[in-house]
Amino acid sequence: MINHGAPALVLCLLLAGCGQAPAPESATTHEPALVSGIDRDGFDASVRPQDDFYAHVNGQWIADTEMPADRARWGAFFLLHEKSQRDVLNLIEEVSTQAEVEANSPTQKIRDYYNAYMDAATTNELGIEPLGAELDAIGAAGSHDDVMRLFSTLGMQGVNGPVGAFVFSDRTDPNTNVVYLSQAGLTLPDRDYYLMDDERFVQARALYLDFAARILERAGREEGADRAERLLALETRIAEAQWAREENRDPTRTHNPMTAAELAALAPRMNWALGFEAAEIPARDRYIVMQPSYFEAVDDIIADTDLDTWRDYLAFQTVAAFAPVLSDELFDLHFEFFQAGLQGVEAPQPRWKRAVDSINANMGELLGQLYVDRHFRPEAKARMDAMIRNLLQAYRESIRELDWMGMETRQAALAKLDKFTPKIAYPDQWRDYGPLEIVAGDLAGNVKRAALFEYRRNVSKLDRPVDRSEWFMTPQQVNAYYNPTWNEIVFPAAILQPPFFNVAADDAANYGGIGAVIGHEIGHGFDDQGRKADGDGNLRDWWTAEDNERFEQRKNRLVEQYNGYEVIDGLTINGQFTAGENIGDLGGLGIAYKAYRLSLGDSEAPVIDGWTGDQRFFLGWAQVWRAKARDEEARRLLTIDPHSPPRFRVNGTVVNVPAFYAAFDVQPGDGMYLPPEERIRIW
Repeated sequence: MINHGAPALVLCLLLAGCGQAPAPESATTHEPALVSGIDRDGFDASVRPQDDFYAHVNGQWIADTEMPADRARWGAFFLLHEKSQRDVLNLIEEVSTQAEVEANSPTQKIRDYYNAYMDAATTNELGIEPLGAELDAIGAAGSHDDVMRLFSTLGMQGVNGPVGAFVFSDRTDPNTNVVYLSQAGLTLPDRDYYLMDDERFVQARALYLDFAARILERAGREEGADRAERLLALETRIAEAQWAREENRDPTRTHNPMTAAELAALAPRMNWALGFEAAEIPARDRYIVMQPSYFEAVDDIIADTDLDTWRDYLAFQTVAAFAPVLSDELFDLHFEFFQAGLQGVEAPQPRWKRAVDSINANMGELLGQLYVDRHFRPEAKARMDAMIRNLLQAYRESIRELDWMGMETRQAALAKLDKFTPKIAYPDQWRDYGPLEIVAGDLAGNVKRAALFEYRRNVSKLDRPVDRSEWFMTPQQVNAYYNPTWNEIVFPAAILQPPFFNVAADDAANYGGIGAVIGHEIGHGFDDQGRKADGDGNLRDWWTAEDNERFEQRKNRLVEQYNGYEVIDGLTINGQFTAGENIGDLGGLGIAYKAYRLSLGDSEAPVIDGWTGDQRFFLGWAQVWRAKARDEEARRLLTIDPHSPPRFRVNGTVVNVPAFYAAFDVQPGDGMYLPPEERIRIW
C-alpha cells in the first residue's frame, strides 16, 4: 500500500509455534443485525463476476464517477483521505480563531501555522524573499567544500541533493541506530525519465527544462534556458550512476557497512568530515552505504562539475522545494510541472487542503491526538485485535501445511510469526513538539523550522536506545505498513472505516477488506524482501538452499503472471518491481479467507443481501480497490510505484485463490478462469 514519511526501509500497503493452537476468536460480538458491508451501487451488472471480477464490482462506479479536477487518482483510499482532510480541518478551525492561547502550546502551533498558510496576501507580497539567506549563501559558494556544506545545511531543511542520509535501526543489529547513506538528487520521478527515449519520458524532460529555466530566472539567474540545459545534463549523469528500482528492493545488496576510512576510500574527493559536521551528524565508526557504486560515481560528478552549475542546481532545488509555500506565481510553476505536467491534474487543491496536508506532514501527531479523541471508535480496536489474532493463527496453520517448505525453514518462519508486533490506531506515546517554534505570519519560516526539527529529531536517535514505540504514519493517515527491521504491522485509525472496516458489518466483508490488508502487511514479512529478516528484525538468511530455490520458483511464476498484464498504451506491469506487493496481496487475501473461515467456527455464515459469506468476502476485497487514475498518472505509477494498479490487485490475486472459483462458480472458458496447475500459492 501506499507508503508516505516513513524510513526507506519500511514497506507500505502492509521451537515456537508447534504447541496447541489457540481457538480462533470471533470478531462479531455485538447484538444488532449486521449489514453486508458491500456497496452495490458501483456494480456493473452487465459484466459477470466470472469474466472480470473487478469490473463487475466497480465498473459502474468507474463509468459514472468524474475525476475531481485537483486529483490524479480517485477511489476508496482517496475518498477516505478527503474525509480525513475535512475531519482535520474542522479540528483546526476550532483552534484557528482562538485569540488567547498559551505560547508554545499545541493550540498555538496549529493556529499560527494554519493561519499563516491561509494568508495568501502576505505570501504574495513576500514572493521569494523568505529564501534570501539561502540564495545568498548559494551565491557565495566559492569552492566544492562550500557546495558540500550546502548539500548538508540545505538538506536539513528538506532541499534535494545528490547525497541522501537518514538514521534508522541497523538491519543487522536492530537495537542500534545507524546512519544510512543513499542515492538522491533527481528532480524527475525516476532515473528512467532521464535515460529512456519513450515519448512520455522525452516530454517529461521538456517539461523539466521549462520548469528549471523559469525557476532559475525567478531566483535571479539570467539565461535560464541555457542553465536549465546544464542542469538536465548534470541530473542525467547522476541518474546514470543510480541503481535501478529493482536493485534497490534487495535489502542484502543495499546493506553495505563501511568505516569512515572505507567511506573515504570509496569516494575520496568528497569532504565527508565537513559534510557530516555541517549536517550535525557526529563522527561514526560505521555507516551503511546503500548503493556503493553510486557514491563512487557521484564522487567524480561532484568534483568535476563546475561551481556555477552547482550554484544553479542548489538555487533551483531550493526554490523548487519551497515553491508550494511561496507566492502564487511560484506555487503555480510548481503545480504546472509536478502535478499538471507529470500527473495530468487539471487544477490545484484548494488552499485549505494544502494547509491541512502541510500541518499533517510537519506536526502530524499534534493533529493526531485531536483526531483520535474525536473520530476513533474504541470498539474498532477490539475487533481489529481479534482479526489480527485470527490472521496470525491462519498464517501458522498455512505455514505448517506448506508442501514446498522443509522443517528447518518452517520452524524459523513460525518463530518469526510469533514475534510480530501489531500497532493499531495511534501511538501509546505522542511525539513531543515542544522544541518546534511556530511563528505567526511566517509560513516559509515555519516550514523550514519544521523540517529542521524533524531532521534533528531523527539525528538525535544516534547513540540512544532504539524507540520501537515510534510510528511512521499519523493516526489520520489512510494507509498501513510493515516494518521488517522491527517486525511490526501498523494500522492507523483512519483506515479503520468503510469500505476497509465497518463496525456495523458482518465479518465477511471486513475480512475481505481490512482483514486482507492485515494479511498483506503480515505477508510483507515473508515476501522477497521481508523474508530476508528474522523475527527479531535481523537481516540474515534463515532459509535452506532448497527452500530458497522453491520460493524463488514460485515468486518467478507470479512475476511472469503480472508481466503479462497490460495497463495502458501497451505498457505492462513490471512483475519483478511489484513482486513484493503482489506476494503481499496473494498471501494476504488467501490467509484472510482462511482466517475468516476460522472465525466462523462451526457456524455457517448467513446469507445477507443475497450473497453468501464467501461471496461477501471476495466482494469486500474488490471494493476496497475501487479507483481510477488519469492516463498521465497511470503511466507515472508504472515507473515508480511498487504496487500493481488496482484492477490487477483484484483480478491478479483472486484467480489464484481456489475459494474464489467455488464462491462464484468460475468455470473453464470464463474470463477469470486459470487451470489449477497455473494457479500460484506461496503462503
